[in-house]
Amino acid sequence: MPVIPRTLSGALIAGLVAGLLAAALNLWTLTPLILQAEVFEGATLHVHDDGVEHLHEAPPPPGAAQAGSRSLGTVATTLVAYLGFGLVLGAGMAAAARWGHEPTARTGLLWGLAGFAAVQLAPAVGLPPELPGLASADLGARQMWWALCVAATATGLAALAFGRSLPFLVLGAALVLLPHALGAPQPASHEGLVPPGLAALFATRSLGVAALSWAVLGALTGALAERSPARRTA
Repeated sequence: MPVIPRTLSGALIAGLVAGLLAAALNLWTLTPLILQAEVFEGATLHVHDDGVEHLHEAPPPPGAAQAGSRSLGTVATTLVAYLGFGLVLGAGMAAAARWGHEPTARTGLLWGLAGFAAVQLAPAVGLPPELPGLASADLGARQMWWALCVAATATGLAALAFGRSLPFLVLGAALVLLPHALGAPQPASHEGLVPPGLAALFATRSLGVAALSWAVLGALTGALAERSPARRTA
């Protein structure tokens, strides 16, 4: 099988595996934090005449049927996301293979970590993963900055990895730094009812889950391309 179809088919399998892993970790580590945050999001802060603040809790969480529907939605969207990530990663690895950079499990791991850096880590510097109930800037502005950050970081990392001269290295570093020099859109105030410790725990866990899932995605994509029957015969 030619290298491009072989790598892309392996990327789909890797995307499925990484997506299932990410979905399981999301349900285990992140969903409980989201449910806690939604309690604060629906609560109201009442100040009594004597100046004492009192938090009125929100209604009880949804029932089992609604929670099950939400879990299925989480699994479905995570699978679709990682299948897409796998295709993009596989296409990049296949293109690199045409220039002599054959995919392996080791190089695949590096590709996966680079994907994590571009899609999750770099945007999190300006827009960390957020829980419901936290103050945030305009959604359209955040989406535009996120897209710019992902594109600039991915292009910059490619220039740093494959550039053969100083101008490419300088260009790569400049592209990685560009979105952060422009600055991510921020809300007028970061105040909210969600405790800062809960928000920090969610952001940390989100990045940890993403890092592990991207590492599995990249390493498995490279390993499947490396160990294919066509390549062993060659």
